[in-house]
Amino acid sequence: MELKWLLYATLLALGTLAVQAHDMDGDNDADDVVDIEDDLDDGIEEVEESKPETSTPPPTPKVTYRPPVPTGEVYFVESFDKGTLDGWILSRAKKDDTDDEIAKYDGKWEVQDMKDTKLPGDKGLVLVTRAKHHAISSKLSKPFVFDTKPLIIQYEVNFQNGIECGGAYVKLLSKTPELNLDQFHDKTPYTIMFGPDKCGEDYKLHFIFRHKNPKTGKYEEKHAKRPDADLKSYFTDKKTHLYTLVLNPDNSFEILVDQTVVNSGNLLNDMSPPVNPPREIEDPNDQKPEDWDERPKIPDPDAVKPDDWDEDAPAKIADENAVKPEGWLDDEPEYVADPDAEKPEDWDEDMDGEWEAPQIANPKCETAPGCGTWQRPMIDNPNYKGKWKPPMIDNVNYQGIWKPRKIPNPDFFEDLEPFKMTPFSAVGLELWSMTSDIFFDNFIICTERAVADDWASDGWGLKKAADGAAEPGVVGQMMAAAEERPWLWVVYILTVALPVFLVVLFCCSGKKQPNAAEYKKTDAPQPDVMDEEKEEEKDKGDKEEEEEEANEEKLGSDADIGSASQEEEEDEEEEDRKPASEEEETVNRSPRNRKPRKD
Repeated sequence: MELKWLLYATLLALGTLAVQAHDMDGDNDADDVVDIEDDLDDGIEEVEESKPETSTPPPTPKVTYRPPVPTGEVYFVESFDKGTLDGWILSRAKKDDTDDEIAKYDGKWEVQDMKDTKLPGDKGLVLVTRAKHHAISSKLSKPFVFDTKPLIIQYEVNFQNGIECGGAYVKLLSKTPELNLDQFHDKTPYTIMFGPDKCGEDYKLHFIFRHKNPKTGKYEEKHAKRPDADLKSYFTDKKTHLYTLVLNPDNSFEILVDQTVVNSGNLLNDMSPPVNPPREIEDPNDQKPEDWDERPKIPDPDAVKPDDWDEDAPAKIADENAVKPEGWLDDEPEYVADPDAEKPEDWDEDMDGEWEAPQIANPKCETAPGCGTWQRPMIDNPNYKGKWKPPMIDNVNYQGIWKPRKIPNPDFFEDLEPFKMTPFSAVGLELWSMTSDIFFDNFIICTERAVADDWASDGWGLKKAADGAAEPGVVGQMMAAAEERPWLWVVYILTVALPVFLVVLFCCSGKKQPNAAEYKKTDAPQPDVMDEEKEEEKDKGDKEEEEEEANEEKLGSDADIGSASQEEEEDEEEEDRKPASEEEETVNRSPRNRKPRKD
């Protein structure tokens, strides 16, 4: 209760100090004497003249959009800021082995501003429709040939409505005489497929390239290993993300999201299936010999079943020590016919048979240990051993697990430069999606990392800066998070209230000091009086010791005075001092002579 009043008093004191500080700030000069009425009139006029305008939040820093411009040689670049699909070709193909209703590539593509954009004028390619096949492509300025320079492909994706099931990957279409972008479909040959893809809870970031077998001439897809990074947020946060693939002539590769590496490896070691087949394979014509023994353990042929082994003994037997509980109702059944049941009026005995009342639990058994014929409970049979089996021993004829012998692989080849892939001459998007409004922007294909980084800075970097300027502060983010997860309010309250409570507890739970009113009820000396008395007694003791030392020096210098007279004088002095000190102490302790307490 005292703690509660102490908190009230603290708040009151803080309020008083705040009011006083406000009043002091309002006085122009406390030392000057002014006329109250004139000062009041002047104050009213000043208040009327200086009425604050309605407070408005500070304006959000504005990021101005400028279309990005490549700073070096590029094979393909597209920012869609012209607002048209010039240079892009919509496919009119149909998928094979698919119902005619969904076989057409009739999904819509449009150039639009991004929803909730912070950069007016920044447009992109949008997959508008859902549950349809979409295909669109565009020619490169010149075919890309894999030789001594890296390949860098980079573009932006924003799943504006999230993503349920669908992809946002690009295909680099192989340069072939048969390439017809008007008939671009899922079987159109490509060299590389790269980008995000998701269905259900499977979040992928594809990097697939088609490798040509130098012996057979056939192409086989090689898939990069799955990244260790968690990709879920890139599909669900509804932000624009930058996807980059870097392929180097030394066969190394890097996959980046928002300029951060999420996967890397080597085309020779980190693809599945491997680029190069094994040198040896198992002989498909080899067969296991009939006498091949693969058993590491066998039953002991010399083991004999013991004579006392009873295979017929049951696993459970009746407990012979059990006794029927007293009050067991042997003649009462566990269930009886319900006496309150009545035959339904529409019961037809010819059709439904003889009516019988439903069975209910016997009410007489509720207060008894049990009803019906009593049987001894079953217990484990200590003599049960089960069916006898000989123990297992090591097989001396064990030859191990048989495997076919190895033979040279007739299809073996060794390609040490898988980087030198099939040249490509176009870029395309061939997608099926159950979610609409997927936003694509700022495609670039080049060979220099600096060019790609500059392009990213002028495009994706501006989006990131604009989003950052518009995002709320830490408090706003915490409030938004609490709206989505109400349990966070408990965390916030505990985080703030617990330290305050602990500070108040430690500051206000010290040892209680007695007040002056409690001393007035008794004759006990107050603490300040007791301290003064102790100091006076100490001073008197010091003076007495100095006088004794002076007397001893004086007596020691006088040779004529005998030792007997010295003892008598000292005794007399001690007897004279004792009554005086006792009287002084008595007087000092008297309540009437007590000094008043100092506040």
